[in-house]
Amino acid sequence: MLKEFYGGLPKDRAKVETYEHGFEYLERILASGATLEYGEMSFAGLLHKYKFSKVPEEQMDEFINAHIAKRSNLCLYFGRAENSLFCFNLDNNHKTNNTVLIPEMTLAVELLREILTEAGCEPLVIASGRGYHLWCRLAGAMENERLYQFMVRSMAKALLGLHKKGLDHNKIKANFYPDPRARNVVSLRLFGSVHVKNKVFSRVLTRGGLLEEEESWKAFEEYLSGKTIGLEGFERAARLVGAPT
Repeated sequence: MLKEFYGGLPKDRAKVETYEHGFEYLERILASGATLEYGEMSFAGLLHKYKFSKVPEEQMDEFINAHIAKRSNLCLYFGRAENSLFCFNLDNNHKTNNTVLIPEMTLAVELLREILTEAGCEPLVIASGRGYHLWCRLAGAMENERLYQFMVRSMAKALLGLHKKGLDHNKIKANFYPDPRARNVVSLRLFGSVHVKNKVFSRVLTRGGLLEEEESWKAFEEYLSGKTIGLEGFERAARLVGAPT
């Protein structure tokens, strides 16, 4: 399911978050033909992060299997010119404790879900630890600037709704993927990841609340099989939110 859902993203590069590290680990990956672009260590439990390019298909399959088995988190990059997936990344922008959900986040994600759904682009909402990822999957590729303009205007409507409720929209930090201004720089974890700080599985958020792990996989499968958005449907949604043509 992961290969199908994220199939529109480039398959030749990836970032891996893993507690497995050292020369033996890298030699095994590099023996596949992949190239190491950089490695770094996080102080969140001595987690190591590696970015690989020129990843062969067989090695990507191994990364996916390790991700599903929770031995590592797999993060993928977006295409440089166009993509069939786009994602809103909402985070708590609180300066003193950005690891907890805040009332502004709870309302913002539901406002954004409602705006997207009413426009015909129902998202798959996944908990990311201190916020949420809202993924939308298209039936074909759309240029990045078009996707970006749609996301910016949709998010602006959600933040306006937050403001009207008397809440501070500045407590929400929103990033958009793909972002035409940042190419091949930032990546996102796939569904099924485990948050590096709180060790919580990336559960699916429905209107009724967070699903447990098994039910989250079922919801992911249901979204994949029945809620992919046609390109004409996306264009209608873009007009509804006021995105420029």
